[in-house]
Amino acid sequence: MKALVFGTTGQVARELAATTPKGVRLEALGRDRADLSRPEKCAEAIRHAAPDVVINAAAYTAVDRAEEDEALATVVNGEAPGEMARACAALGIPFFHVSTDYVFSGEGDAPWAVDAPTRPLNAYGRSKLAGETAIRAAGGPHAILRTSWVVSGHGGNFVKTMLRLSETRDRLTIVADQIGGPTPASDIAAALWSMAVALVADPSKGGTFHFSGAPDVSWADFAREILRQSGRTTVVEDIATKDYPTPARRPANSRLDCRATEAAFDIVRPDWRVGLTDILNFLTDKAS
Repeated sequence: MKALVFGTTGQVARELAATTPKGVRLEALGRDRADLSRPEKCAEAIRHAAPDVVINAAAYTAVDRAEEDEALATVVNGEAPGEMARACAALGIPFFHVSTDYVFSGEGDAPWAVDAPTRPLNAYGRSKLAGETAIRAAGGPHAILRTSWVVSGHGGNFVKTMLRLSETRDRLTIVADQIGGPTPASDIAAALWSMAVALVADPSKGGTFHFSGAPDVSWADFAREILRQSGRTTVVEDIATKDYPTPARRPANSRLDCRATEAAFDIVRPDWRVGLTDILNFLTDKAS
């Protein structure tokens, strides 16, 4: 099976490259070969590569910056995936796309079902929802995988931020009224590879799915576990979202109902605490 992956430097893209299954030939495209701000070039790349499956692991992820740059975010997160999906539909091959819990409003405290009404609170969420809509409209076999709170040993993320801040601070104030499932990028990659193999064999298994780490937790409690596992003595103080204003509104409830993913692909929610240990071990080895 030949897999074409959009993205080379992002957290999920790097894990997809690191965990490519045996029997899969991976071709990964960075911005130099497939600039998502030029959606037509992405479709050309798919036609040229003639793969068996395409995974889009590239995105505009600067949530706060998107508030002032929504047009570009929508091209990258909305129009480009749509072009990819149409190219895949024309070739009759499955298309995979990583989306986000930010397509929801964050209301309530129940996990969001895959068919729950969408109502993004910010520009980033609207741009990702535009991508989902365009992919479905393309009419080809596809799987949209919504996830949340992605972390890894690569790039910038919450784990690395907590480690960096704890080096110089005795106390950190962290939001405690936003709840979700931290999700190691390595687990997302593993889920995508399993789904890709299944969907190539049976395109009817496509649709929209959720995948996030368990158990659900607040950012503050997530921070405490990061500091505990890393042996840091920094104290975490709970604060409310209103006390940490950001340009883009964040959803208070990022819980995702992942039962459809388990039913269709036998993929269960990973324990993010185990993934966190792996990330910390990776960072320790990298620093030594």
